[in-house]
Amino acid sequence: MNNKQFLQTVKQSFLKFLKTHSRSNKKLIVLHGAIAKDIKDKLSDSFKIKSLGLGDGKEGKLNGRYMEKTVDILISKDGNDLAGIGVKFVMNNYSQNSNNYFENMLGETANIRTNNKDYFQILVLPDEMPYYNNKGIITKWEKLTTHNIDKYIILSKDNTGKFFHTPVKTLLFIIKFPSCDHNTITTKKKYKKYYLNQIPYSPIQVSNNINSVFGNTMILNDYKVFIEKITYYIKSI
Repeated sequence: MNNKQFLQTVKQSFLKFLKTHSRSNKKLIVLHGAIAKDIKDKLSDSFKIKSLGLGDGKEGKLNGRYMEKTVDILISKDGNDLAGIGVKFVMNNYSQNSNNYFENMLGETANIRTNNKDYFQILVLPDEMPYYNNKGIITKWEKLTTHNIDKYIILSKDNTGKFFHTPVKTLLFIIKFPSCDHNTITTKKKYKKYYLNQIPYSPIQVSNNINSVFGNTMILNDYKVFIEKITYYIKSI
């Protein structure tokens, strides 16, 4: 997939999210399956890929130093598990959970990489998203700023040979949804209804909201380059 095709996949994943309940994995099947197939197509038949939406539709498990981890995409060769990829597409309430997302990512990466396996991350973030209270009321609209991703900038400059909590490569992909009237869209129900009508006919775009300088371990807004780099890396293992 090129960037345009990846954006279309993200769009289809978002539509599944809008049509289903929050705990449904159907949006993950769309996104994870497309990424897994893309990787599979770029590797030889000696590699095996496990993911939702591909093959038997099941995720794979990767042995970590401390515990076994179910990974979104598992890459194996000749029966040997080589690497995992974690994929996260955040839809709302980012500021409330951003530290938890980050800490969980550090922990799962360290668990896998200290067991001599490789780990990569894909994080998709809208540049603006609703913040819901426990009644589904939108209490504010969060705009993604450089401050929100400061920790990722620091992480991107880590030496992966020394810091095993750092993914070998991370894709940070920031998207922009069609705008909406914040005075009208005030609940989760209205948000879903509005975008179910808008998204099929309006493009999701790459956001230019963040233009920070990242280190070598992170790629900003370029899915194609990220996939090329990780597949080349995996072939060299």
